[in-house]
Amino acid sequence: MEFGFVSSLFLFATPLFLLFMAHKYFTSVKNLPPGPRPWPIIGNMHQMAKNPHIAAANFAKQYGPLISLRLGTRLLVVASSPEAAMEVLKTQDRHLSGRAIPDALQQSFIDYYFVWARDCNEHWKSCRTLCRLELFSVKAIEAQSNLRNEKLAHMLNFLNKNQGKVVKVEELIFTTLINTLSNILFSKDFLHLNDEETSHRLKFGLFKILENSVTPNVSDFFPIVGGLDLQGLRKDSLNHLDELSSFSEAIVKERRARIANSKPMEDHEKDFLDLLLENNFTTAQINILVLELFIAGTDTVVTTIEWVMSELLKNKEIMHKVREELQKEFNQNSIMKSDLSKLTYFNACIKETLRLHPVVPVLIPRRALEACEVMNYTIPENSQVWVNVWAISHDPKVWEDPNTFKPERFLGSNLDFTGHDYEFIPFGGGRRMCPGLPSGVKSLQTILAHLISGYNWALPNDEDPSKLDMTEKFGVTLQREKPLELIFNSRE
Repeated sequence: MEFGFVSSLFLFATPLFLLFMAHKYFTSVKNLPPGPRPWPIIGNMHQMAKNPHIAAANFAKQYGPLISLRLGTRLLVVASSPEAAMEVLKTQDRHLSGRAIPDALQQSFIDYYFVWARDCNEHWKSCRTLCRLELFSVKAIEAQSNLRNEKLAHMLNFLNKNQGKVVKVEELIFTTLINTLSNILFSKDFLHLNDEETSHRLKFGLFKILENSVTPNVSDFFPIVGGLDLQGLRKDSLNHLDELSSFSEAIVKERRARIANSKPMEDHEKDFLDLLLENNFTTAQINILVLELFIAGTDTVVTTIEWVMSELLKNKEIMHKVREELQKEFNQNSIMKSDLSKLTYFNACIKETLRLHPVVPVLIPRRALEACEVMNYTIPENSQVWVNVWAISHDPKVWEDPNTFKPERFLGSNLDFTGHDYEFIPFGGGRRMCPGLPSGVKSLQTILAHLISGYNWALPNDEDPSKLDMTEKFGVTLQREKPLELIFNSRE
């Protein structure tokens, strides 16, 4: 029987208290960033609760842009200003380039991780180089355009056949993106828009792995009991990883057999799986890389599209301006071949959505590979470091009227999300920045442009869009608590 978080915590309270006091005595460090006084045993865990990004932002108002917190025996440092973010992501990028891997993901194949790689090791470098060249370069993205357009056409055909019916936006976009990725990687569809069961199974498995990674876990806060997996999160993640690997494992096996029994293929006939096999990736390495690419290539784009559509539903005048811009520049058939980056108001809406609802509220935690200084404070080795994107995006010292959706604030501005403007870093920065950003942005722009220009949207049951529930749900990504459901009708 698995213990709950609270039960596990209290069961080990007494011995952990002694361990905590010993840890505090032997590892006390002077000149840490300021922060709230920690409680015995649990530290500041009780103060982070349901929305840690908001709690940390509130602490920053009191203690400054760089704070330290104790989570059990772990030290957490949080950067909550553009200046602090720049020091973490640029000035001390090398020293702070490790990953703080949650216990739920501490599996036997930990050395195969790419996005979650513990440090910038040789496997991480080889994955990043291969992905940049073959998946995310300008040349690669251009070569993928026909495939992207084909999967987009499937999505639009589905909407045209289901006009007047309620559509789950999350499922629609997820399936489209997964099939685009699976064709780039394996030259085949993984899902079908009419097969909600399989789509849900894949999406649920990916979501549970992400959810487990951010669920408060005794093993993360008190590593001495980590091997016990008291909450069963590591076991649950492994079960989902095993199930999700079945989507790719059979394909890898079949491809190995085909290669062994066939003549060599021409370069233009190869997909990404062929390149991985040529570079001697094992089946386990391929399975993990594919799952990480699926997560990275779907979660942020799906979440951003839902938030953009939500804001446009609530703001009719802004929606009208975006549609006018689209109609002026393109006709419906030319959007696929056009440079959507030229649409200033359209892209301002995307940027403003990423500011107001940062898709990654706290950048994936970093780990100090060695002690260093940030803003004249000491960051000890193995400390966990957060960059609180949500806090920066909602800081009135950085953004005027930060809680209001105002795309106009980006008009005439050179601010971009490429990781160099530290007041606006929805996708991070430094050597750990997502290499697939150009590809993700391309998908985001193309799907949104078609949905905005081609269809009128309505909420089910004639609900008033101005009263749409905009409650956020914290996780690795900042999702809508209530997934968006819409009725699409063609504007033609």
